Amino acid sequence: MKLIDFHVGRTILQHSLIVMGVLVGIFLFLTFIDQLSDLGTGSYGLLAVLRFVVLSTPGIVYQIFPMAALVGTILGLSVLARHSELVVMRASGVSLAQITGSVLKLGVLFVLSAVLVGELVSPWTETMAQRGRAEALERNIEQKHSSGLWMRDQSTYVNIGEVLPDLTLRRVKIFEFDRQDRDRLRSLVYAASGRYTDARWRLSRVRKTIIDGQGFATATQGDEVNWDTGVTPEMMSVFLVQPGQLPVWQLKKYIEHLLKNNQDTRTYELAYWGKLVLPLSTAVMVILAIPFVFGSLRSGSLGRHLFFGIMIGLGFFVFNKALGYIVLVYGVPPLIGAISPTIAFLCATIVLYRRVA
Repeated sequence: MKLIDFHVGRTILQHSLIVMGVLVGIFLFLTFIDQLSDLGTGSYGLLAVLRFVVLSTPGIVYQIFPMAALVGTILGLSVLARHSELVVMRASGVSLAQITGSVLKLGVLFVLSAVLVGELVSPWTETMAQRGRAEALERNIEQKHSSGLWMRDQSTYVNIGEVLPDLTLRRVKIFEFDRQDRDRLRSLVYAASGRYTDARWRLSRVRKTIIDGQGFATATQGDEVNWDTGVTPEMMSVFLVQPGQLPVWQLKKYIEHLLKNNQDTRTYELAYWGKLVLPLSTAVMVILAIPFVFGSLRSGSLGRHLFFGIMIGLGFFVFNKALGYIVLVYGVPPLIGAISPTIAFLCATIVLYRRVA
């Protein structure tokens, strides 16, 4: 069985890498075309565009892992079937379950690779890509509102005018309200800039206004003060990187911060559960390839089954993306939205597998 495991695994791996290369090439080309609209803005030249595209590669690889695993496994097993190697294996006493075990051993490698890319490589390269692009365009990170970013930290509301590519903050306003009387403003702090150094935020050129219970205000100024807050640089990086590109632990921490402050967490919960479910999705796609190939051996319509297998891989990718928007629009629980495509395809896999077993 070790020889069969090696032969089956090597064949599938070779074709999966080819499929991955083709898909990544297509997505990178589309990314390159999309970035050409900003070519020539600031110092965003051709080299900067190529740098952005290259750094975007791990994120693309992570997103298409299930689809590449499915198509690559189908092609690898199809090559074995075309050379009658699968028929010889079955005739020599190797069961379908044993062949499935050989495929799943490679599937474990796919799952570990997906986790490694998604948790360690992609977040770092995506951050570098977005920061480099913002610096080259010679503009600050785009905000959703002209008034800047608004965040809540318990009884404190924070407004940040700009977030620079190095996560330096500009025009920071901190409104602190009374914890018992939420309508009473206790103090207002304005800082020209803020930077995270020595595990704390340091605000520069600070003007603080304290309002007592009678409504009298006292103003003070300082060159530099510490800002005690639960907001971390990782949380600020959310505005530089899409939630799906953040590692699981960072997403979880940011969700907890939003929950403490009674803010909407659906976008980040959807990304969080999606990252947890993706290894399972990859494993399901690998198993789904088996009934397609073995079913075609019986019916003699290998080409048709291959076509449907490839279309299912594309369908899973599109369905997964589309369901994310539906979840956000109609208020479906993020966990259901993230796991539904995988559960649906898992049920289909079980039904198809039983037919060929």
